[in-house]
Amino acid sequence: MRVLGIETSCDETGVALFDTEHGLVADALHSQIAMHAEYGGVVPELASRDHTRRLLPLIQQVLDEAGLARRELDAIAYTAGPGLVGALMVGAATAHGMARALDIPVLGVHHMEGHLLAPMLEEERPGFPFVALLVSGGHTQLVEVRGLGRYTLLGESVDDAAGEAFDKAAKMLGLDYPGGPLVARLAEGGDATRFRFPRPMTDRPGLDFSFSGLKTHTLTAIRQLDARGALDDQARADVARAFEEAVADTLVIKCRRALDQTGLKRLVVAGGVSANVRLRERLEHECAKRDARAYYPRGRFCTDNGAMIAYVGAQRLLAGERDETGVMKAVPRWPMDRLEAPSSSPA
Repeated sequence: MRVLGIETSCDETGVALFDTEHGLVADALHSQIAMHAEYGGVVPELASRDHTRRLLPLIQQVLDEAGLARRELDAIAYTAGPGLVGALMVGAATAHGMARALDIPVLGVHHMEGHLLAPMLEEERPGFPFVALLVSGGHTQLVEVRGLGRYTLLGESVDDAAGEAFDKAAKMLGLDYPGGPLVARLAEGGDATRFRFPRPMTDRPGLDFSFSGLKTHTLTAIRQLDARGALDDQARADVARAFEEAVADTLVIKCRRALDQTGLKRLVVAGGVSANVRLRERLEHECAKRDARAYYPRGRFCTDNGAMIAYVGAQRLLAGERDETGVMKAVPRWPMDRLEAPSSSPA
């Protein structure tokens, strides 16, 4: 089955072609970061308009790279949510329009399920079951994964997601959008011993996260330095390092608890923040101590992309799932624990 995947949930237009026999055939991505940077964050209306401009040319680019005509597609998968409703509608309408014209199945899939299973696109991919840390700008969750659609939420952030906290810390430090990679870059020159920021909710049992207190602590430290006239470049780097260390330690502590609680030896880490080098180093060290193994998607599949949507769509389409004719799905808020396992297993 050749499945075209379409991702338009936020500020990246992603398209990919996944073949259930040969794997990922082609993919393309357009990022809107430069457009939204002027505003310090994503502007939903601008995001929707840009998806409308970019999507069809990207679909043609992927088909050309794969050497296929549209009539050779077997199915189309698109991101149905969660995300910005206008952006989601662009992908849903395009997918349904193409599928109707080609008389092929179409399926809306869950954005975070795409991230969850993105490591399955790699040569060395995890087997079920495993613990997954989904860590991005909109979500921070620990999930026990027993199979496709067989997910148990172990813990999640009660306030800001880790990626959102990175972006807010970046603003405090005078960095541009998106802030996560810039904070990490600034932290490389920081002194890890100068400040020690709190590791939120690690002094109590449980697997939930909270980053609002860490955000407040960071703002207080910056203001105190500024009031003393001591907020120079080195101080900003030291604050960035302390913040990054606190986030990484918090995530690692919770992952350790999740592995111990479930007794599992495989850890999947996905979402934009999974690309953070310091976080990966800490997780690798922790897994080595437990005779466990961590799995990640390749760098370009850590952030939003069409490949993960094509893959998840293919698995569920093989199991017989599809949208009803003419019923487009665009679900801005869609908890992943509402997903169900397919009634039959993929081939």
